[in-house]
Amino acid sequence: MKAVRYHRYGGSEVLRYEDAPRPVPGSRQVLVEVAATSFNPVDAGIRGGYLAQVYDVAFPHTPGVDVAGTIIELGEEVRGWSVGDAVVAFLPLDADGAAAEFAVVPAESLAPAPTTVPLADAAALPTAGLTAWQSLFEIGGLTSGQSVLINGASGAVGGYAVQLAAQAGAVVTATATERDAERLRALGAERIVDYIDYTRAPISVEGGPFDLVLNLIATTDEQTESLLTVVADGGFHVGTMAAGPDNPERGVRTQRIFVRSDATQLAALVDRVDAGGLRIEVVHRRPLEDAAAVHADSDAGRLHGKTVLIPSAS
Repeated sequence: MKAVRYHRYGGSEVLRYEDAPRPVPGSRQVLVEVAATSFNPVDAGIRGGYLAQVYDVAFPHTPGVDVAGTIIELGEEVRGWSVGDAVVAFLPLDADGAAAEFAVVPAESLAPAPTTVPLADAAALPTAGLTAWQSLFEIGGLTSGQSVLINGASGAVGGYAVQLAAQAGAVVTATATERDAERLRALGAERIVDYIDYTRAPISVEGGPFDLVLNLIATTDEQTESLLTVVADGGFHVGTMAAGPDNPERGVRTQRIFVRSDATQLAALVDRVDAGGLRIEVVHRRPLEDAAAVHADSDAGRLHGKTVLIPSAS
């Protein structure tokens, strides 16, 4: 089969589109014919070796933690799934991923794929959707009537977070560039803030203070501490790339999110998609052999919106 692999840590240039052995599912695993994977920043972080102390990958390594595809083979002790089922999953971060024509997936990670969108587009849901859900509700405890600031809402996680928070009855403020303002309002944001001036003390954001700040930007320690000034007393700061200080004042709580695979949550997100309540947004659909170029675009800050990578056979 064809796969994208790298044989050492490094920049996007280490990625190779090459022949690789077709994987064989083990116990409680299935083999999926990949309709698509999607690019996530964590793929670049692992590739660059920045997460080597957290995720110990073996070389050569295939990236791609999201998968959408069709089950073509069942390993032993797999129950509840059949050959031909269309599925989505968030793959273990220390295992080979889905940037390939075929991928092994733990059965416990599987959820039925949505039926109302193309199967390849469904690859844009698992990591970003689960990150948004777990940040808002598991960690942040967001409830109806509360206010939330989603800092850096233009990306995939931000898009899902805006939708989920608005549907939960929260008042949503989002920071984003003007080009994304109309789209985010359509997704449920009541206010759009174009820019936060982290040099101001304290920061002032219309609609604040906020019960929850979901920070999707790699803010510095100083910027993160400044951002905490718009969190309400006893409120929460949840960051995907910044945790915040250990002992913030005013009873403010801070935590960095490390998303985990959860098939039950993923299936619930799929149900929302099929019910018309959650929009999957895909900006770029590119062939799998373009993976290195997609990683390069991300490294250079040129990648805007969700990109799915589609094997040629699909």
